[in-house]
Amino acid sequence: MERHTYQTGIIGNCAFLAHINKNTNVDWLCWPRFDSSFVFGGLLDNEKGGEFSIRPDGEYSSKQYYLENTNILCTEITNPEGTYRITDFAPRFSQYDRYYKPLMLIRKVEVLKGNPRIQVKCKPVYNYGESKFTSSRGSNHLLFQSCEENMQLTTNISLSYLEDERYFALNEPKYLILTFGYRLEAAIEQTADLFLNNTKQYWRTWIKHSAIAGFYQALVIRSALVLKIHQYEDTGAIIAASTTSLPESPGSTRNWDYRYCWMRDTYYVITALNHIGHFEEMEHYFNYITDISFRNDTRYQPLFGINGERVLTERILENIKGYMGEQPVRIGNQAYEHIQNDIYGQVLISMLPLYNDRRFISGERQDSLKWLDYLLIKIEMTIDEEDAGIWEFRNIANMHCYTNLFQWAGANAALKMAKTIGDLAYQKRAQVLIDKAAGHIEACYNPIRKVYNHAVGSSHLDASTLQLILMNYLDPDSQRAKDHLIALENELKAENGLFYRYKHNDDFGKPKTTFLICAFWYVEALACVGRIDDAIREFESLIEFGNHLNLFSEDIDEKDGSQWGNFPQAYSHVGLMNAAHRIAIKLDRPVFM
Repeated sequence: MERHTYQTGIIGNCAFLAHINKNTNVDWLCWPRFDSSFVFGGLLDNEKGGEFSIRPDGEYSSKQYYLENTNILCTEITNPEGTYRITDFAPRFSQYDRYYKPLMLIRKVEVLKGNPRIQVKCKPVYNYGESKFTSSRGSNHLLFQSCEENMQLTTNISLSYLEDERYFALNEPKYLILTFGYRLEAAIEQTADLFLNNTKQYWRTWIKHSAIAGFYQALVIRSALVLKIHQYEDTGAIIAASTTSLPESPGSTRNWDYRYCWMRDTYYVITALNHIGHFEEMEHYFNYITDISFRNDTRYQPLFGINGERVLTERILENIKGYMGEQPVRIGNQAYEHIQNDIYGQVLISMLPLYNDRRFISGERQDSLKWLDYLLIKIEMTIDEEDAGIWEFRNIANMHCYTNLFQWAGANAALKMAKTIGDLAYQKRAQVLIDKAAGHIEACYNPIRKVYNHAVGSSHLDASTLQLILMNYLDPDSQRAKDHLIALENELKAENGLFYRYKHNDDFGKPKTTFLICAFWYVEALACVGRIDDAIREFESLIEFGNHLNLFSEDIDEKDGSQWGNFPQAYSHVGLMNAAHRIAIKLDRPVFM
């Protein structure tokens, strides 16, 4: 069976993300926000999704690669007539003491060999394929208009060739500059090349200012670049993925909209950003969490919109075919209604650097007492409550071991903060919660199997309990930690280092694919307990499951290694970054800064 991989690379500038297929088409682009309707959505429907392609006449081969240490993507097309390269990028660079990050997609097309003829198609849509733009010609541009939105394609290509979709000889560099909501009034060639050079310099400088450990550096760099462009800089939110409804496995109906920010991932994202030394992104993300926290809601919800929206009503797009025909296609995410109680601990842990990292000055924690009280109240309110757990079961509630672990870890963070400020009352409150959470965790322990079950009163195992080792609830050197890891391996480990979240039935039956971030947690756990050779072996196995650009999906099919789920999944890349860092520290590899 042929392995299924996603045939796209991504570009972005922290205002938008676009997927460029190896066949040259812009397969996915949502404007003006990450969670807006697509203007190009061929990823989900090659008819109603519109098209923006630059193809030759007849059969061809293609290859894709990034300019080193950038988010600038090159696609080379070869046929008997010759070879040409398309350079796609989203401009981003410093200008006037701020970052210039327009809603602008630039495509540069240039001959590498021979005399290729190409055809350019640009047919945007809106309202998830229900609306089309009308096109009108300007002096050097096509203006796409609808009752809601306007876009402009500025180019040095004959507008007649574009309108008639005619093939023409590519005998000089051609530029296509697509903008949303405003018209470009500048020289085409000079502007595009200037923006290309500035964007290239921005990304390479950003990487040079990153702290990257000496273990599979190139992969960590690519993952850091992926994570960076999943941050919506306007608010600081970091989304799980830029796509919706790419199935977790064929026929599963587990097709979700991931264009939102999950609170449960706060700790992992903050950890990854901290490892690479990028405080600016951490602070933007922390400011987003702060804004949500000071609303005086009764409780956090599991996820929010990129502007902090609470209501993310889920609906099905009946008019869209779906990726490879897989239904349903969902926008919105009903998980916002769920109860998920680990997130208060996640946020408390993310606050801890304000107290124990001297790079943060005291003024940056001036509101932290308010935070501390707010979050301790939330844990006190929910610590004895069943919830949907990390995997957001829709109709199942339990006292989950993972939830209690993060309540325990959050309370420990609160205790450290209270000691720093010398507040005995907060120390006592935190200690009560530590003891209560530990009691719930121990209620999950099965002394016969020597393993922690996924919930109180359950016999099922769950990969999320690997975090008992990673969060130091279990001493990694202890026999209990090693036994727990072995038991999880025996039940949840698949071939080639892959790991299932769990194997019991949920709302949709038994999962059919492994979950990549769990496999990277497994690698971390191996390193923690001293099985460093095993950790390296499994890590090296996992990195084979990227696509042609080393971009990773959420799910991997154990049988054939196929990629499934939304793509690329930011948290899979976070998992890779954290696992590589953990191994590098164990190997005493230098961190290059």
